[in-house]
Amino acid sequence: MNYTNEQIRRQDRLLEEEKAIDLLKNGEYGVLSMQTDEEEGAYGIPVNYVWNKDHSIYIHCAPEGRKLRCIEHCNRVSFCIVGKTHIISNQFTTEYESVVLKCRARIGLDEEERMHALHLLIDKYSPDDKVIGTQYIEKSFHRTEIIRLDIEEASGKCKQVRI
Repeated sequence: MNYTNEQIRRQDRLLEEEKAIDLLKNGEYGVLSMQTDEEEGAYGIPVNYVWNKDHSIYIHCAPEGRKLRCIEHCNRVSFCIVGKTHIISNQFTTEYESVVLKCRARIGLDEEERMHALHLLIDKYSPDDKVIGTQYIEKSFHRTEIIRLDIEEASGKCKQVRI
């Protein structure tokens, strides 16, 4: 993964690469932001995801819908994962950590890769229910699409407040 924080204006708020990878691995959800044609405008949506511990993220969705139309229009996407946050009201600020990924979205993956991605999602979100999860995958596989986000660049930012 090409981890670079050169574009971040506040160089005093850089998230270390190790912490960014931990957030990428363990984050609960991310926001997928896409471009559409001019009539629909931009589109961002929170989604569950799983990182393959290499250069890609997998997202599952229905085999048709706005996400897929957006990707067909333009496969350049952004994916943002927000970790821990803490509002400090008397200082009018927020502690946070986040990772932003610049990606190329891929659809139309072969069955083997789609099945692998679904098993990775079960491992992440339902590790105690793998047997039932596998049955569910097999039952609903025909109505499930997988989007692979190939990570081209990543950056991370955080803010810690001293009290």
